[in-house]
Amino acid sequence: MKKSKITVTFVLVQIARILVGALFIFSGFVKLVDPIGSQYKFEEYFSEGVLNMEFLIPYAMPFAIFLIIGEIVLGVALLVGWKTKFTVRSLLIMILFFLFLTWYSAYYNKVTDCGCFGDAIKLEPWETFYKDVLLTILIFFISYKMDFIKPITKTRLPGKITFLSLVISSFITYYVLAHLPIIDFRPYAIGKNIEEGMQYKDDGKIPPVHDFMLEDTQNDLAPEILKMEKVMLVIASSLDKSDLEGFSDIKIIADKAIEKGYKVYGASASFSDIIELTINKFNLPFEFLFCDETTLKTMIRANPGIIILNKGTVTQKKNWHDADGIEL
Repeated sequence: MKKSKITVTFVLVQIARILVGALFIFSGFVKLVDPIGSQYKFEEYFSEGVLNMEFLIPYAMPFAIFLIIGEIVLGVALLVGWKTKFTVRSLLIMILFFLFLTWYSAYYNKVTDCGCFGDAIKLEPWETFYKDVLLTILIFFISYKMDFIKPITKTRLPGKITFLSLVISSFITYYVLAHLPIIDFRPYAIGKNIEEGMQYKDDGKIPPVHDFMLEDTQNDLAPEILKMEKVMLVIASSLDKSDLEGFSDIKIIADKAIEKGYKVYGASASFSDIIELTINKFNLPFEFLFCDETTLKTMIRANPGIIILNKGTVTQKKNWHDADGIEL
């Protein structure tokens, strides 16, 4: 009877181990492909209207990267059985932190999307909280039964696999920050039609594309622009925070685009004075239109970045680093 009870406990621990490890890896990966999205989410949490910890906003990016890579590495470590005590205790600390954030979001209705699964899966605040409650229970269960978790092999392989997950995660983070997300879950992904994304459906939810306007001093030009076949949008959500050196490369590709018959527009939420200074400094051959900053940050994870449209459909997206890769 005792042996049977041990066997059942062993099986339950392994099931919990696999569920927790796999979920942490998945949660980390969907954010790893777009760490800037997690940065924006933590900036929202740290803002005055939420946790009122604005002094942490400048550290939102490294904080996000640390947690994202931590999720993946700890998930892998749990599955391969590397340093069980350290791994389980670290997971417990992490899940309690997430549990607090999701409870705070749900109870006070401060952040309607915690970003736990990036833009891949959207959960309601209370759904996210209950998910974290379940994970907390599973991790506590594992922590009390750590003796049942053994390395997949007695060699150094578990440590090597865990270290490899750290190296791969770090490389992907570097690549994505230098270019663009390797998987784009947002409604402005390549192949998506912006106008179609603005349509209301019968489910009562807000359309995936909203607050999309491209305004000059008098009118919203978005409807007109979305009907054009050759459009290049230079996105600079905030010129105060832009990589200004990028505008030298953007001017070159913008000049080529105009020669090829493209209509080129800048899009920014910045004030007109800094826009004028930027245009004059880099001799940019296009005007800037106003668009909501959050919308621009959603459109492309680059500042500045380039989007090519054909009748409202996104055909190309590039970070300014890759401006010369735009096909006209």
